[in-house]
Amino acid sequence: MDYRDRQHRSVVLDEITDENWRAVADVAPADDQRRFVAALGARYLLLSLRGGVWNSLAVRAGDTVVGHVMWAYDEEGGAHWIGGMIVDAAEQGRGVGRAAVRALVGRLSALPGCREIRLSYHPDNAPAARLYADLGFVTTGEFEDEEIVAALAV
Repeated sequence: MDYRDRQHRSVVLDEITDENWRAVADVAPADDQRRFVAALGARYLLLSLRGGVWNSLAVRAGDTVVGHVMWAYDEEGGAHWIGGMIVDAAEQGRGVGRAAVRALVGRLSALPGCREIRLSYHPDNAPAARLYADLGFVTTGEFEDEEIVAALAV
């Protein structure tokens, strides 16, 4: 499928490579979002490389790396999780985050046995709550590290 932002750029999720990891590591959210996400994509890259749970992906709009997102499978709960999404401050408000989540939902839902995709967000992060609700995620009433958990049946 083709996922596009509001500028009609194709938004693609790329594996982390020797060529793009620095651009992903340098992704930084707007200052007012740093209470909700890491200050740099580098933190999430390290979690993926060292934690053994998360899988990082570069978010590319057109030819430019503009963000980071990661995913994991929770064997105990049987759900796939989306986490660590950052869209670079200069690219926010252009529909990149929406396109990236749609692309990742498409990728995960194509995996054998994927029946549910979950994510969590800070209760004060109203833009994230609107985005995820618009994409069909429903709050579960559960919390993960003080964040609201939302799920999407696939």
